[in-house]
Amino acid sequence: MDSRQERTVFPNFSPGPLGINVPFSEAIQLALRFGYGGLDVSIVELQQIADSRGAASISDQMAAAGLQFGIWSMPFSYRAEEENWRQGLAELPAKAALAQSLGADRTSTFIAPADDDLPWEENYEFHLARLRPIAQILADHGVRFGLEWVGPKTLRDEKKYEFIHTMAGAQQLGTDLGISNVGLLVDIFHLFTSHTDVGEVRNLSNAQVVNVHVNDAVAGRSADEQIDFERTLPAETGLTDIAGFLQALDAIGYDGPVTVEPFNQRIRDLAPADAARETAESLKKSWQLAGLNR
Repeated sequence: MDSRQERTVFPNFSPGPLGINVPFSEAIQLALRFGYGGLDVSIVELQQIADSRGAASISDQMAAAGLQFGIWSMPFSYRAEEENWRQGLAELPAKAALAQSLGADRTSTFIAPADDDLPWEENYEFHLARLRPIAQILADHGVRFGLEWVGPKTLRDEKKYEFIHTMAGAQQLGTDLGISNVGLLVDIFHLFTSHTDVGEVRNLSNAQVVNVHVNDAVAGRSADEQIDFERTLPAETGLTDIAGFLQALDAIGYDGPVTVEPFNQRIRDLAPADAARETAESLKKSWQLAGLNR
C-alpha cells in the first residue's frame, strides 16, 4: 500500500510563520531534529528543485526524514490584479501536477474579512469568480483546497464593508463554489476571535478539514480586541481552548497537519533551531493537555 494513504494527524513544521527563512533541505533537517511529522513547503521552490535535480530528489529527502507534506503555499493571490491572477492561474496546473506527483495534496488561502471597495454581495461574487477556477485546477490534480476565515474584529473595523469572518461563512462559500475538493483551514485563533466554540469542530468531518493552525491569544485582550498578527504559542496564555480543540479534531478523525502559526516577534527573533524547538515543545504540551497520544 502507498504510505501516503496511511495517514494520521501529525505535528507539522511551517518555517515562515516562525520567521525562519531557510532552503527546503535545511527545513527538513529542522523538522527531523525536533520531532515534527510533516513540513509545509513552497511549491515554487519545489518546482525549481524538480527542474534542476528531478522530483525524485524531493521525495527521497522527505522519505529519508520520515516526513509527510503539510500544505504547499498558494503561489499567487486570488485577490491580485486580474492580469496577475490570470498569469497565476495559467501557471497553476504545472505546479499542481508536481504536487500531485509528490503526494502533496493540500493547499489553502485566507479570505479577507472586510473590504473598502466591494459591498458583501459584490465581494461574494468576486470570490466565486476568482476562487472557482483555482479550485477546479486543484481538483483536477487531486489537491484539496482549504479556505481560512479570519476572525478579528479589529481587522473588520479598519474597512468600510464587512465580509466572511466565521466558520459558517467560509463553509457556505465552499459549498457555493460547488467543487468537492474545497474545505476549511481551521485556525483556533479565528475560532476564538469569531466567538465560535471549539466544540463546533465536532460538527465537521475529516473530509471538510484540509489544514489546522494552532496558537494562543494575547493575554489582557478580549476576543474582540485581539490583533491578527499578534499571537503566542499554543497553550501559552490559556485563552484559546487547545485541549478541547485537539479533542474535537480527534473525535472527527482528522488525519492532517497541525501547524503552529504564532506571528510572534519573540519567536521571530530566535535562532531558527530555537524557534523550531520551542514550537515543537508547545505542540507536545498541547497534545498532553488534550490527553492524546502523539
